[in-house]
Amino acid sequence: MDEYYMGLALEEAQKAYDIGEVPIGAVIVRNGELVSKAHNLRQTKKNAIYHAEILAIKDACEILGGWRLTNSTLYVTIEPCPMCAGAILQSRIDRLVIGAMDSKAGACGSVLNLLNNQQFNHQTEITTGILEKEASTLMKVFFQQLRKKK
Repeated sequence: MDEYYMGLALEEAQKAYDIGEVPIGAVIVRNGELVSKAHNLRQTKKNAIYHAEILAIKDACEILGGWRLTNSTLYVTIEPCPMCAGAILQSRIDRLVIGAMDSKAGACGSVLNLLNNQQFNHQTEITTGILEKEASTLMKVFFQQLRKKK
């Protein structure tokens, strides 16, 4: 099932790519049911917090009627940044599935790991490398094209 839901996250990432956003997509699943999906809109909305993960969490909270997203899994194409990792902790998401890691800004194992810090009152199980090549390739192509335009 991880590959299926990561495929949906990749579809969201492609939507971001198509509108000139950094191609990151996120999907939240609870008890085997798709709850929300989103993609980056930071450039489009001119808002620093409009990351795919934040938007998917916001929508899931609205749909489910509460801020606790226990029994939920977040699928995201690229390792979350510190802001998004904080939102994952605050929303009590039980599991995070990552496509590709982010060695420059990742806060779930690459640069640091906020989600498994025992000093916090919640930890999140992390699975990595699901459809990694597809997620990584989409990012590489996006930034190659962006550099060519400049």
